[in-house]
Amino acid sequence: MVKVREKKETPKKGDKPKTPKSIRGMNKHETDANDDKIYFMALGGLEHIGQNMYVYKYRGKYLVVDCGMGFLDEEIGAGDVQYCDTTWLEKRKKDVVGFIITHGHEDHIGALKYVWPKFRKPIYCTRFPAEILRRTFAGIEMDFDPVKDIVEFDHNGATLDLNPFTVETFHVTHSVPEAQMLIIQTDAGKILHTGDWTFNDDIPIEAPTDFARLAAIGSDPKLLACMCDSTNSSRQTKQTTETQVRETLTEIMKNAPGRVLVTGYSRSLARMKMFAEAARAAGRIACIKERSNPNPVPYVGLPEFREMGIKFGYINKDDVYLHSEIKDLPAEKQAIFLTGSQGEKFAMLTRLCHGQVKELKLQPTDTVVFSAIIIPGREQDVSYLYNKLARMGVKTHTIFDTDNLHASGHAGRPELERFYDMVHPQVSVPMHGDYINEMLNGKMAMERGGAKHMMVVHNGEMIALADGAEPYVAETIETSYVVMEGETERSTNDQVYKNRKKIASNGAVFVTLPVDKRGFLKGTPEVSSAGIFETDETGFMKRSIQIEITRAIDGLTKTERKDKNNLIRAVQIASNKVVRAALGADKKPQYSVHFVQK
Repeated sequence: MVKVREKKETPKKGDKPKTPKSIRGMNKHETDANDDKIYFMALGGLEHIGQNMYVYKYRGKYLVVDCGMGFLDEEIGAGDVQYCDTTWLEKRKKDVVGFIITHGHEDHIGALKYVWPKFRKPIYCTRFPAEILRRTFAGIEMDFDPVKDIVEFDHNGATLDLNPFTVETFHVTHSVPEAQMLIIQTDAGKILHTGDWTFNDDIPIEAPTDFARLAAIGSDPKLLACMCDSTNSSRQTKQTTETQVRETLTEIMKNAPGRVLVTGYSRSLARMKMFAEAARAAGRIACIKERSNPNPVPYVGLPEFREMGIKFGYINKDDVYLHSEIKDLPAEKQAIFLTGSQGEKFAMLTRLCHGQVKELKLQPTDTVVFSAIIIPGREQDVSYLYNKLARMGVKTHTIFDTDNLHASGHAGRPELERFYDMVHPQVSVPMHGDYINEMLNGKMAMERGGAKHMMVVHNGEMIALADGAEPYVAETIETSYVVMEGETERSTNDQVYKNRKKIASNGAVFVTLPVDKRGFLKGTPEVSSAGIFETDETGFMKRSIQIEITRAIDGLTKTERKDKNNLIRAVQIASNKVVRAALGADKKPQYSVHFVQK
């Protein structure tokens, strides 16, 4: 950024004050409050699934849409959760008008417990995500006012005045209740932000998509852009409905000899309702498997979502019981809904496979139904469950061998074509999907929706939009994500993660050098390792490294050995000589050298 020192002039009496000039070298949209363009940028959510966090800017103010967690990158050996690095936005937090939430999935609201304390701006959402957030924040004892800091709006549609933005919301179907599309309006024009959506017109627990409002905004010539979910753009077949899933579950439950355990997403109250209706039709009693630990935990899970479903009228109390209430029924009368469709470490199905639930043991007469797709990145964990259950003699039904087991919450090609027959934006900005799905989405927007421009951009690229004008990337900021391990927040560029990755692939050598103040060795170096010679039972490699280190340090001059960096370099060169001869020239261990003064 270039700063310009301007010559100060003393105003003369009677002169009118001059309008200050813009600072050259800065982007216009950063300094000009009269800018007639609206800007869009993603901190996360482009070219990948999850970690959704989008920013709109107009007249120097920022509106944040969603704030979600991402899927952990196992390569960095990270801990609990990851989310967008908000450093850039924090520098502008006084101009952030608030967070608006499209729906209650973790990849859209899960990071608020980490991000919101840095901003303390109002969160606008419907009652379902509001209840999730209140329970979550209460569980971690956050300094948070559940009445003041969350502003609920009607899940059937509302208009919010967030000056200089006016945001209209309307209902759309998804795999979680109360999903909303947003119409973000400024003097510069209107933008349709879809959030996650599909046209599943057969979800019995709530109304279908508000097609009338969608068609009205879609045909508005002032619709500058459509930011549209791309997750399932490549799916060619028509959407499976929840009632089709119900019929499939009914047939499975009628034919199963013992208990039927169905695993799916805990927030999908429509699936829970269909599960309950299938159980009733098959002559079974539906229940959820509650936690084994009766003590309260700071986590919103399946039992809490059942309570919320009852509270908001999406399911009835006698639709789904607790397993403890029906456990003494004959096995052929039991239908059990539980977590673990993604092979999560502490989910109920995973714990059952490990024999860790004393009150519920899997039997060969049981049937386990996976009523969910596999989220990208969870393939290995789910495969483990498939194979473990097969070895236990438990019959399974999955999306790979049984039709109509899962109704996706994301639009495929048939739904997107229907969408773009109604929605005709000037600019298409595909979001939330891998690159190929974003491209397919954008192509349909141009071919079916008549979009003149398609912007497939990266996280951090800020798009400038104006009525009738060609869009362009006005600025690019560096984006990253943060990993939370316990109470520690780390950037993915943290040296800790770099060292972990290096150790994981190349191992590590740990050396303790007994030296005097002049840098001369006063004994044999102590050598140990991780991933290099633990199985070296003869001690040959360890002894060879000790010998080479001793030779290398003895070969240093009196001047060289006074600098500890020279001693460390000698250790690395000497150790590499042995390691690479034994394990290959490409092996590059991490080295840690500790000095003991003798």
